[in-house]
Amino acid sequence: MGLKVVIMGLGYIGLPTAALLANRGYEVHGVDIVQDVVDTINRGEIHIVEPDLDTFVKAAVNSGKLKADTKPTEADVFIIAVPTPFHKSGYDVPTPNIDYVISATKSIASYLREGNIVILESTSPVGTTEKIAQILAKERPELFKLTTNTTNHELLITNHQLQITNHESLIYIAHCLERVLPGKIMQELVENDRIVGGINKESTKKVAEFYRSFVTGEVLETDAKTAELCKLTENSFRDVNIAFANELSILCDKFGIDVWELRELANRHPRVNILYPGVGVGGHCIAVDPWFIVADAKDEAKLIKTAREVNNYKTEWVIEKIKNEALKFEIENDKKPKIACMGLAFKPDIDDLRESPALYITRRLIAEKLEILAVEPNIEHFDEFKIYSYKEAFEKADIIVLLVGHKEFKNLKMDEKVLDFCGVIS
Repeated sequence: MGLKVVIMGLGYIGLPTAALLANRGYEVHGVDIVQDVVDTINRGEIHIVEPDLDTFVKAAVNSGKLKADTKPTEADVFIIAVPTPFHKSGYDVPTPNIDYVISATKSIASYLREGNIVILESTSPVGTTEKIAQILAKERPELFKLTTNTTNHELLITNHQLQITNHESLIYIAHCLERVLPGKIMQELVENDRIVGGINKESTKKVAEFYRSFVTGEVLETDAKTAELCKLTENSFRDVNIAFANELSILCDKFGIDVWELRELANRHPRVNILYPGVGVGGHCIAVDPWFIVADAKDEAKLIKTAREVNNYKTEWVIEKIKNEALKFEIENDKKPKIACMGLAFKPDIDDLRESPALYITRRLIAEKLEILAVEPNIEHFDEFKIYSYKEAFEKADIIVLLVGHKEFKNLKMDEKVLDFCGVIS
């Protein structure tokens, strides 16, 4: 193929993408600010857990097609896949921080040449792709050709932001959202449909052409803002539906009704599909992306905001239920119970702890001085506290708290000492 690709950020999206492209014949230069990550990859090893990723990375490195570094280099395609966390404080709602995106954009600016492609894959607030274009236009104005009659470049700058609509880019800039499922990333990077939205039609078509070279799913074309909002919309939709299930479980507890039976009965309706309730919502998508909308549309995103609040409240509700059960046990037995927290990941059968409500619950219970046996069958070690095997914890515990529906838990013989918050024994 002959194309060289620079990937900024070698995390859960950047590294699988780098390995995939390298194994498809692209020359890939991966960039990460953490030296240990760079060194690990250059040894043909991985720093995250994802099925088949180790094989892909080892093959890519051994072939010479994948190299990692702390700095970018010249290339044909630049993919930005860096984190977009929240600002830590000072905002009434969680507000996205795009500092890593801005930093990555500025770091590649000097390496860009006419005809290059710049792709934002990081989940971002609406308008971030245009902001990238504005930054690059300011850093490299020679790559943006004026389309007006004016010859004074400064006339195109308003509030220190170059108005992209007034000129033609000599590079192609677009957003392309990913919607991969942890545990199936290597498969879904290829098979899932992609949505490409450029800052102009030329960018959209050029970037879509690039993705069609390795994606078997359909590559759909739109504009940058629509593409950005599409990812946020998908995860907000899921968050709202989960919130309904979580609120229903709270109502069922209030009325003394088995939520699992109610769900099964209600879903017999041909147009009803209530999801499984859980202990909240985790991961770096569903628990995060809705706030990207709310932060920019506080007065309009009422339902989306409420769903976020419901799902966060469910986590606090679970904590109180466990504490009450522990207090009841202590009163009845004159001793504090050993509590097995079964599962720490944000969803079943993965090792990913990002934004995990189960991990948050476990931390809170430990902080409350309860005796906790933490269980996560998908990890061997955790710095904060000891990880028990699920069989040992099950045998030692006075109270079993099912926080994540891992497959290992489904064969255990449960009794009255079990609090099932995720439908393992339903």
